Amino acid sequence: MTKAAFFDLDRTLLPHASGTIFARHLEAEGIHSSASKLPGAELLVRAYDTFGETKLNVSLARLAVRAAKGWSVEAVSRAAKAAVPDLLDAIPGYAKLLLDEHSVNGIKLVIASTSPVVLMRPLVEALGFDDVIGTQWAHRDGAFLGRLDGPFVWGTEKRDAIRSWAESNDVSLAESFGYSDSYFDAPMLDIVGTGVAVNPDARLAALAMLKGWEIRHFDAPPGVVKIAGREMQDWMRLFTRPEFARNARWKFLGLENLPTTGPAILAFNHRSYFDVMAMQQVIAKSGRPCRFLGKAELFDNPVVGPIAKLAGGIRVDRGSGSDAPLQQAVEALIAGEMVAIAPQGTIPRGHDFFDPVLVGRPGAAILAKDAGKVPVIPIGLWGTENVWPRNENVPSFNFVTPPTVTVAIGAPVELKYRSAKTDTVRIMDAISAILPAESRERFTPTRSDLQRTYPPGHELSPQEAAVGTS
Repeated sequence: MTKAAFFDLDRTLLPHASGTIFARHLEAEGIHSSASKLPGAELLVRAYDTFGETKLNVSLARLAVRAAKGWSVEAVSRAAKAAVPDLLDAIPGYAKLLLDEHSVNGIKLVIASTSPVVLMRPLVEALGFDDVIGTQWAHRDGAFLGRLDGPFVWGTEKRDAIRSWAESNDVSLAESFGYSDSYFDAPMLDIVGTGVAVNPDARLAALAMLKGWEIRHFDAPPGVVKIAGREMQDWMRLFTRPEFARNARWKFLGLENLPTTGPAILAFNHRSYFDVMAMQQVIAKSGRPCRFLGKAELFDNPVVGPIAKLAGGIRVDRGSGSDAPLQQAVEALIAGEMVAIAPQGTIPRGHDFFDPVLVGRPGAAILAKDAGKVPVIPIGLWGTENVWPRNENVPSFNFVTPPTVTVAIGAPVELKYRSAKTDTVRIMDAISAILPAESRERFTPTRSDLQRTYPPGHELSPQEAAVGTS
């Protein structure tokens, strides 16, 4: 027997209701839905998008078939086909990745929705799905009759329709997957081996926790938690503002170079533990989430680690030799997200910290190529080490005369996407070019300067200790 993955449509495969998209294209065909003209119809759609399915909007969906009486089957089919580009654009990136994963593994893809099949069929074909399960509208002589041809596919009726389809197609439900946002689709999730609550309404979220179903959001990586429809980074953005980080005097340059949409790699130089705060300020100003690669030590920290994971951070254990972190980052970029990475890998120590020539690892360049020639945005950080030098366990909280931290964002680096080594040089040179002029001057550090580049308790080498005192 084969396996299948059954996807609900609205608020699951799509983040919002498909009805508004279909209605726009139906009107273009001269078909005006009476439901869209009802007083408060827009408010009902917003409530559905925000809170999920209720018996009220399900009742309106039942009535939609009556409103379709006399509509031309051909015109409705044309409208459904015309809506496909808009529907495809609305599918979140991580949903597309999941569809590809299921397809590669030989799992049949099926949309199982209450929506009428006549509207969903062109989308199913465009996505390369194997079939569609939905409500059928009766028609004769090229026009809809205003009644159903079969059951209204919702709740237990959807479950029964899936069970019947599985028997007809030799599919093992025990080895199959179900994805839905609605509490009313619990019967559907119950009969498959792997039920997944996607963008769940409050009741389904509670039920998922009781039954052990995974909770996912297709606009974020697996494991990212949302509260009231917003992930942690969205909530933190309200408080990630320069005026709330008064232990630094902030100077931002080139903010117009931050991409507002689409995949991008934010490549920054590493000078301090405070770089994380500086990058949080940058990400907050972008107004969108960003996935960052961080060392294993960060994610293993009992306080910071869980927060980093919930925010969608990517754990990098350089000692393992695993390519999994890079693959996760590639998937995030393919899904249309930003990824932040410090090509240096760690804060330089000793004399290397003061070397005006920045040397990086090839991770950023490899990501850019593997994700499909993604742009790399250079970000130069300067002065963060004065807020939190490496030899201190906590940052400075000097609110009277705080050090100046400069954050410069450059234009995308001109990469060739052929050699990771040479592209890495281009990235590091681009970062260096937007740092203050003093960063490119040779500097002879004192013993005190060198000590500040090492963790607390580190003993300088005899050569470093012989440099002198400050």
